Amino acid sequence: MVSMYILNMDYWTEIKQERLLLADQLETITTEAWNTPSLCRDWTVREVVAHLIVPHKTSIIGFVREMVKVGGSFDKANLKMARREAQRSNSELVEDLRKFADGRFTPPGFGSEAPLTDVMIHIQDICIPLGISSPSPHDHWSPVLDLLVSKKARKAFVPEKVPNVHFVASDLNWSHGAGPDVHGPAAAIALTLSGRSALTATLEGPGADEFVGAMIK
Repeated sequence: MVSMYILNMDYWTEIKQERLLLADQLETITTEAWNTPSLCRDWTVREVVAHLIVPHKTSIIGFVREMVKVGGSFDKANLKMARREAQRSNSELVEDLRKFADGRFTPPGFGSEAPLTDVMIHIQDICIPLGISSPSPHDHWSPVLDLLVSKKARKAFVPEKVPNVHFVASDLNWSHGAGPDVHGPAAAIALTLSGRSALTATLEGPGADEFVGAMIK
């Protein structure tokens, strides 16, 4: 079945939980691990953590000003601000992650499903390269998947056009679409939709090759 949570719920409780669970996890890793390349292209673990903090310390106007400085590029401004924030110590970054756990920033045009998706994808970006288990509860993936298969996800989260396939999460009561089946863990479907190849080997079904080929460039 397809869950319809994003139409009638908010996720601030789940978002707070995810941020605090990540902070707990980060307190257990070494300084070397903080400087490990993440799954997020060109970003280290430290820069991903900094990115999760930046929206709570910068206004929309401030971000637009940074974009102007780098020729109007959202991605360049995003990276510049994350790298600047990442100059702070490990303990300061963890402290801010906790401090802003209740933060309610949402990108223009999105609800709380967007920051939930952002933090859950970025937790995978951190945990998978470090070989550590993600702290995220499985049921938090349902609204994330709902967003990622929606049309508006192309604005910020899904880099390529999604082929017509039938998604089935093997660890959730969640499915979506029509076409050849693609089944696998919810995290694998979500990461592949967001252009990350780390868990594509766990996807199966007659539509898996088409899906991976379309999303991973």
